[in-house]
Amino acid sequence: MFLNAILLALREIRRNLMRSFLTILGIVIGVAAVITMVTLGNGATRMMGEQISSLGSNLLILRPGQRMGAAAFGSAAFRVSDADALQMQVLALRAVAPMVSHSAPLVVGNENWSSSVTGSTNDYLMVGNWQLASGRLFSAEEQQSGRAVCIIGETVRNKLFGHQNPVGAQIRVKNFSCPVVGLLVAKGQGAMGMDQDDTVFMPLKAVQRRLIGKPQDINFIMLSMRDNADSTQVMAQIRRLMRERRKLAESEDDDFTIMDTRQIAETLSGTIGTMTMLLGAVAAVSLLVGGIGIMNIMLVSVTERTREIGIRLAIGAMENEVLLQFLIEAVALSAFGGLIGIALAFVSCLILSAVTQIPFDFDPGINLVSFVFSAAIGVLFGYMPARRAARLDPIEALRHE
Repeated sequence: MFLNAILLALREIRRNLMRSFLTILGIVIGVAAVITMVTLGNGATRMMGEQISSLGSNLLILRPGQRMGAAAFGSAAFRVSDADALQMQVLALRAVAPMVSHSAPLVVGNENWSSSVTGSTNDYLMVGNWQLASGRLFSAEEQQSGRAVCIIGETVRNKLFGHQNPVGAQIRVKNFSCPVVGLLVAKGQGAMGMDQDDTVFMPLKAVQRRLIGKPQDINFIMLSMRDNADSTQVMAQIRRLMRERRKLAESEDDDFTIMDTRQIAETLSGTIGTMTMLLGAVAAVSLLVGGIGIMNIMLVSVTERTREIGIRLAIGAMENEVLLQFLIEAVALSAFGGLIGIALAFVSCLILSAVTQIPFDFDPGINLVSFVFSAAIGVLFGYMPARRAARLDPIEALRHE
């Protein structure tokens, strides 16, 4: 009986292909939209996590001011002695990298490029998860004297040297010459679409003296915690020390900010996850609309086939058989819609991932859930028309024209 009901349902679907396709269009759009939103959301979450991780492991960033932008410049800059105090007094810190950053023009022969020049110590490479592709780190003498030597990123290498090895060559940075002693391994795009490889790294004193003109001021302090350190406790120690060094009274607010990249990553992931759920819920409304469309068409189908139903009931068909036939027809329609929606979502995700540069993270779980939900929509909205067909009076049905 069950197999026969399936065959009858498939025959009716095939008999009215265009109407069947229009009937399931809402299911197709709903399933495709839900899967696409969830897939892109998962990809965006993974990409954000990777970009935050590329900044450094167990990383804290200490900067002046309580807000980003111009408001931060109203607070006093840090001093090199602040970084030294943190290194000596906060034992849970593995490395401390004071840094300044300044944009400067770079010239090699006929090639020129403007890039960000970062001044710091060798600890900056460890804190920021940088590795050398070739060359060497700064020597102790170069860092102490502030000699103008540099390590460049992959983007700067491509713009100024092409595919040549830049180690040993000279770059003119603003108005002074700087030998290249190292090349960084490429990291790729970072947070906010920033090209992490578009950078030049120089000793801290060299940038302070030659580009900024303030031998003691630093813009940021990057801090790497030890693996077993509790970030909450470490941040509390840093806060107490910096308030003491900056001579802040108990009634005064902090004039600096401590950012934990792990907390930033968790917050961003949570925000993206919430947005994905909301967008998925909005898209799921299409499934309900599609279910209502299936119910309407099934009611029309029952009306059109009233005489056929009456003949089946008159020659001995049970009510359960008629109910099962129409219910299977509704489920088959919605299940087909679910399969087409999954295929459409797969193609859409491939295209959107390529356009937006978001990783393609196709989750089999959401595909299975969407398919099961689409089939359940068929059961939910197909039951009333199927019940109406099964309860028809055979005599009245046979009289129907």
